[in-house]
Amino acid sequence: MADEKTFVCKNLSELNVIAEQIAELLKNSNIVLFKGEMGAGKTTLISLICKYYGVTDNVSSPTFSIVNEYHTSEGEIIYHFDFYRINKLSEVYDLGYEDYFFSGNKCLIEWPEKIEPLINFDSVLVLMDVKDEIRTIKVRL
Repeated sequence: MADEKTFVCKNLSELNVIAEQIAELLKNSNIVLFKGEMGAGKTTLISLICKYYGVTDNVSSPTFSIVNEYHTSEGEIIYHFDFYRINKLSEVYDLGYEDYFFSGNKCLIEWPEKIEPLINFDSVLVLMDVKDEIRTIKVRL
C-alpha cells in the first residue's frame, strides 16, 4: 500500500505551511496528480508549492492554454497542466503530453481523471476536499 499523509487546513492562512510540507514530500516525484472539486484550491496549492521550489514566474491556472511552463531560480522547469477543458484524449496527444511527462521535469496536473487512460506510470496523488471551509489534503506517495 502507498504511503499516505493527511493535512487539515482550517483557514487559508495555514495553507502556506502545509504547502511547504507537501512540497518537501514531492521533491523526488516528477508526476503529481491533483484531484478535487472545482474551488477545492488545487491551483492555489500548486502556486504555493511552486513558490517553495523557487518559481520566479507568475503561477496561474492553465485552464485555456492547458499547460504553463514555469522556471525556478535554480534553472529548473516545472509544467502545470489543467485538463478540465479536455474533451477527447486526442487533444492530449496533439499537445505532445509524452514530451512533458517523460522530460524528467516536475509535472503538476490538475483534473488528471480526464486523462486517466494515459496515466500508466508512477505518480503521486494529492486529493483535496473542502467541507465547511475546512480543507483536507491527502498525499498518496
